[in-house]
Amino acid sequence: MSILDSFSLQGKVALVTGGAYGIGFAIAEAYAKAGAKIAFNCRGQEHLEKALADYRAKGIEAKGYLCDVTDEAQVQEMVGQIKEELGVIDILVNNAGIIKRIPMTEMSAAEFRQVVDIDLNAPFIMSKAVLPDMIEKGHGKIINICSMMSELGRETVSAYAAAKGGLKMLTKNICSEYGEYNIQCNGIGPGYIATPQTAPLRETQADGSRHPFDQFIISKTPAARWGNPEDLMGPAVFLASDASDFVNGQILYVDGGILAYIGKQP
Repeated sequence: MSILDSFSLQGKVALVTGGAYGIGFAIAEAYAKAGAKIAFNCRGQEHLEKALADYRAKGIEAKGYLCDVTDEAQVQEMVGQIKEELGVIDILVNNAGIIKRIPMTEMSAAEFRQVVDIDLNAPFIMSKAVLPDMIEKGHGKIINICSMMSELGRETVSAYAAAKGGLKMLTKNICSEYGEYNIQCNGIGPGYIATPQTAPLRETQADGSRHPFDQFIISKTPAARWGNPEDLMGPAVFLASDASDFVNGQILYVDGGILAYIGKQP
């Protein structure tokens, strides 16, 4: 096998949760270009139909499924359907997630639980559903979309940071439990990526100036820009491919250098 062949995903079945737009869509697009068969989920029919149209516009044949990834019964049903229609899942990307920017003292316990349920419990449920077939097959890749908030705290994101910190440790534990079956579980920690989720932080102000948080991120990033979903394509393909078969339990931060940078002296 040539070194370039080791990055091929030809014939693999990849499930990207929350793959309707943004980071998940970009990763699914990269996998399709690398030869994989693509499955994704949505929670609503309208979003599902729009996503399927977006995939078709890119020339990608993707299978979409209605599924709430926090519901274990629905997840098991979806995984079974994918197995019947596409084959055993070789690659799982736990990408579905939410964030609620609320000061901790103003956040209700229900709101905190909702974030943890989607951002941490769902990856557990999804991984649990695909692991038996991966064990039987003797190979599998699980990629958890973590965050810089796996390492850093920030105002108003207590639930998100707690969940993503937990997801980092779930990643390491899946590696520890199932590495002997030739299953690799790694994470990607995106920096600040220009997606619909971060759009409010990049809105132009009434006077035409940049949002203060936008200015802050540019100043803290050695690359001097926000990331794009496309910046995650290469790392995601690497972690899903045979090229990363001895990489396990790691978090690959794709952040333009933020975590390495203390910032300029004022």
